[in-house]
Amino acid sequence: MLSTSSPAANSHTMERNAEDRRARIARLDRLADTLDTRFRIFGIPVGWDSILGLIPGVGDVVTAGPGAIMFYEAHRIGARKRAKMKIAANTGIDMLIGGIPLVGDLFDVVFKSHRRNIEILKQELERIETAEQTERARL
Repeated sequence: MLSTSSPAANSHTMERNAEDRRARIARLDRLADTLDTRFRIFGIPVGWDSILGLIPGVGDVVTAGPGAIMFYEAHRIGARKRAKMKIAANTGIDMLIGGIPLVGDLFDVVFKSHRRNIEILKQELERIETAEQTERARL
């Protein structure tokens, strides 16, 4: 079936999709800040991930949810398999080591898996948008 939409209409749709992707990543960026760097204790940035991690067995499971959401978003924007695997590894490491009493709590303060994941998402988004701009320029 042939497309009857004009190149201008396709460009508008691509721009709207790019705006939607950027808005979703921005929301996840704010969530990552809340989970990893929302507060300062003795000058050290901590977030709800570190605080909830003090609750044995509950905190790390609860804060793995946003990691899963970031993985889903990576898939949704078309991130490379390598990027998705890094996000999954960061989330898994955070959950596994974070579940160890005391050691895991200190690890959560330092590792900041959600900040790591959002940086991966931002890099992938930039790569994808650059490729789209290159493709539009070729047309």
